[in-house]
Amino acid sequence: MKEQVAITGMGVVAPCGLKKETFWANLKRGKSFIDEVTRFDASQYPSRIAGQVHDLDCYTHLSSRLVKKIDVFSHMALVASEQALQDAQIDLEKIDKKRTGVFMGNALGGWLFAETELRDMYLEGREGVSPYMASAWFPAAPQGQVTIYYGFKGYSKTVVSDKASSALALWYGAKTIAQDKNEYVIAGGMEAPITPYALLCANTCGNLSKSNLTPKRAYRPYDLYRDGFVLGEGSGMVALEKEAHAKKRGVNIYGFVRGVGFSSDGYHYSRYKPSSDNLAYAIEECLKDAGWAKKDIDYICLDGEATTIGDYLETQALKNVFGKELENISLSAPKSMFGNLLGAQTSLDLIMTLLSMQHGTVLPTVNYEMKDPYCDLDYTPNKPIEKEINKALILARGRGGINVVLAVEKA
Repeated sequence: MKEQVAITGMGVVAPCGLKKETFWANLKRGKSFIDEVTRFDASQYPSRIAGQVHDLDCYTHLSSRLVKKIDVFSHMALVASEQALQDAQIDLEKIDKKRTGVFMGNALGGWLFAETELRDMYLEGREGVSPYMASAWFPAAPQGQVTIYYGFKGYSKTVVSDKASSALALWYGAKTIAQDKNEYVIAGGMEAPITPYALLCANTCGNLSKSNLTPKRAYRPYDLYRDGFVLGEGSGMVALEKEAHAKKRGVNIYGFVRGVGFSSDGYHYSRYKPSSDNLAYAIEECLKDAGWAKKDIDYICLDGEATTIGDYLETQALKNVFGKELENISLSAPKSMFGNLLGAQTSLDLIMTLLSMQHGTVLPTVNYEMKDPYCDLDYTPNKPIEKEINKALILARGRGGINVVLAVEKA
């Protein structure tokens, strides 16, 4: 991007923390926050483990009246957005709300609200359905709720693109800043798939871990005995503005969104193409867009799907692009500690990467015990390492072969 787009605030709702300080402290411990699903009877599900957010009500700033009208994924987005706005020290009384946009991504929508109301419809008839049903479940609801709550009227958008949703939302929001369509942007993602029907649907994809007896060891990217990823829920939000604007305000800058690369496999609606070429192309395009050489990269936050084909293709793409330069690039998939948040995952990957830059630490890929001869890179197993990180890439891949790569630079 020609214009430096600065990240000046961040907000986190995650299984391992509901604010950035707790989030970071727990990630540094290398501890797993994945456990058995207990909110409902999931005993008959093939995969019945997840990374869950338990104390959202303790951190909320919303009225009970509003909470009753919205799904939990909107609730998470509002809490994370409030944190990001406060962290960026944005004075809502002084900004031009017509030039403040909201860009969000998710994959599934708000199923807890939808499931509850559909059940009531069949038990009680149309009179039993909440009037807020139509506005609570659909994927754009969190964006709408945030804009309504704060009165933002700028150019905004919701992206639904499987696990690449928030990656695209972040890029889209940054682009509007660079093109001077917005002065401020709140961007990120949210996902709340730990509900009876949503978890059932996710199980049908066949990519979830079935290691139900050992939940904390279940999500094991690149390990020889991996058997799929574990679902997680939560939200990550960042505040974006131009670098010059942030410096004029005198606020902290965590980093910059410097480039993006895209590609699509064009192979199958839900499977990856059995070739790493298209992911490699997206990485190359991102480097080109950022104006970086391969030797400039310090760290890559990995997709870490923990499936045989997914991890293999990701590893091959990295080898094909970087070759011997990989010896100097740190790699990891910290999401293995709390689950994959589907459409919201890249927003948390971005926040983890920015915090890693701030603290000079590479977060680990946990549960890596047995080396896979086809996934033989150094994925920073089990323990964090100290390293200065100035330039990083974040990989995101959605079902059907959607590949998105973001370039992020330390301030």
